[in-house]
Amino acid sequence: MVTKRNTKKIYNLPEEVKFCKKCVISNQRPRISFNEEGVCSACQYSEKKDKEFDWDEREIELKKLLDKHRRSDGRYDVIVPCSGGKDAAYIGHELKHKYGMNPLTVTWAPHIYTDIGFQNLHNMIRVGNLPNILFTPPGEIHRKLTKYSFEKIGDPFQPFIYGQYNYPLRVAVDYQIPLIMYGENGEVEYGGDMKNAYKPTRDYKGDQNKHYFSNLPPESFLEYGIKKEDLHPYLSPDTNLLDEMNTEIHFYGYYKKWNPQNNFYYCVDNTGFKTNQERSEGTYTKFASLDDQLDGFHYYLAYIKFGLGRCNSDAAHEIRDGYISREEGVQLVKKFDGEFPSKHFQTFLEYCDISEDYFNQVIDSWRSDHIWQKNNNKWELKTPIE
Repeated sequence: MVTKRNTKKIYNLPEEVKFCKKCVISNQRPRISFNEEGVCSACQYSEKKDKEFDWDEREIELKKLLDKHRRSDGRYDVIVPCSGGKDAAYIGHELKHKYGMNPLTVTWAPHIYTDIGFQNLHNMIRVGNLPNILFTPPGEIHRKLTKYSFEKIGDPFQPFIYGQYNYPLRVAVDYQIPLIMYGENGEVEYGGDMKNAYKPTRDYKGDQNKHYFSNLPPESFLEYGIKKEDLHPYLSPDTNLLDEMNTEIHFYGYYKKWNPQNNFYYCVDNTGFKTNQERSEGTYTKFASLDDQLDGFHYYLAYIKFGLGRCNSDAAHEIRDGYISREEGVQLVKKFDGEFPSKHFQTFLEYCDISEDYFNQVIDSWRSDHIWQKNNNKWELKTPIE
């Protein structure tokens, strides 16, 4: 029998569910805040992007940063962590072809590549003319960590997040490249901790355990019988080595007005990016998070834990970007949010070596009583969006 989780306590969620007056996000997203007018921190930040930020000045800042790190001897001078998706492909291509940098893209492989994801990665390399290092972790260990993460923190995607965060730091040390350029700061773009909202950088000694690792750093898996040598690729390098290099981690979204749909159009034109032929399960879009067959379960578990799924995230950002109205977003959320990712369900069960019954037990263990209720033996949200 799977132990019931106190999701509300673990994530410090408020008892009363409230939705943003401008978008469709709720106060159940961890670390998000609302002002007195009932507007979420992500919408407040988006308004400042539109009305207050001096993007010309930030362009000057970006050029100074790149000039500081630019190399003239043929060596790589900036690392762009990437999956092969639209965002990192856009960053890498623009750094190379607009700003004259020599970027090295670094990929931590998905659990199981989708056909379109693998094609997009190779199109980025071939059409976008971007060099790439692809690291694929050992299969048995990765499957164990995925299963443990599904059980212990309600997110089977956590091992990928460890690698996506820490492996580029290892490559930076190996190649002596002190500049790492990520995309957007998810805490401010999607709602979360705003303390670094107006900084271009991320501290590699900072809040990664809280913001990215669900307060469960990879070292914690040692207690489940995983050997330290098997965890090595998931771990950060010695921070003293990063200090010696004067390593800097920057967000491209600080310097550029971040717009996922614009990134998509850019990559269609410049890196051979392809979309799915059909919308992704759980949402109405077909151009984001296409790389991994297990991706849908990351979003589905977020829906179970917080009542906020993939469609909610997509619609909220498109409302802020002015593509759809809140009324349209609400209807999309009602129609698609929380849709079960059935396409790769059997693949997920086989990958984690679990039964469907055990899967459902784990899922239900993460449902919080302040978010969910049963009606005629069917789970439903206590406070659906209106």
